Amino acid sequence: MFLTRNSFQAALLALLLALGLARHAHAGAQAYEPLAASVQAALHAAISDRAAPDTEFPSVDEKLSWLAEMSQRLDRRMPDQAARLEFLKTVYYEAKRAGLDPQLVLGVIQVESGFHKYAVSRAGARGFMQVMPFWVKLIGQKNNNLFHLRTNLRYGCTILRHYLDLEHGDLYRALGRYNGSLGQPDYPNMVRVAWERQWNWRPRVFQALQ
Repeated sequence: MFLTRNSFQAALLALLLALGLARHAHAGAQAYEPLAASVQAALHAAISDRAAPDTEFPSVDEKLSWLAEMSQRLDRRMPDQAARLEFLKTVYYEAKRAGLDPQLVLGVIQVESGFHKYAVSRAGARGFMQVMPFWVKLIGQKNNNLFHLRTNLRYGCTILRHYLDLEHGDLYRALGRYNGSLGQPDYPNMVRVAWERQWNWRPRVFQALQ
């Protein structure tokens, strides 16, 4: 567990998340760091690769179960059902593509932007995953729109994967880098709380009737 402070503070963080009051204070501000040419080329390739036409799930049952459950949890934040399903399918695809847990990505989005597509932080980070514009120049193309759903999620998931690799799988430090608050516990803790308490999900196990 990342939580290192007392239980009262943990409960307070959970309350803030539930009320949606913490999203602006913890918006992302990834710090610019020079990249090795090989890393820059790999990230550029990851951003540029075309998406699959549809999200691939392990099974139809799991797809229907995951989308139904996540859609129900998200309906108050995204009342439009069609937009909500498109969002969830894109989160699932881009997260899996980057080797991330889709529920973790939902936790990051909740803390970063509160699921506001056009959110802009004081530092200038944009969109659902609060991506800093310098990433477009660094690894993307100048016409990339960080408010576009798939573009924003692709950048965000690719960047988080990069930080995870940089930190040898240490999620606590990777999240700190993602938020521009490396070494400070509040942001990783809030993402962990959102991930585990609000977006945790396990596929149902169906047993054949005897």
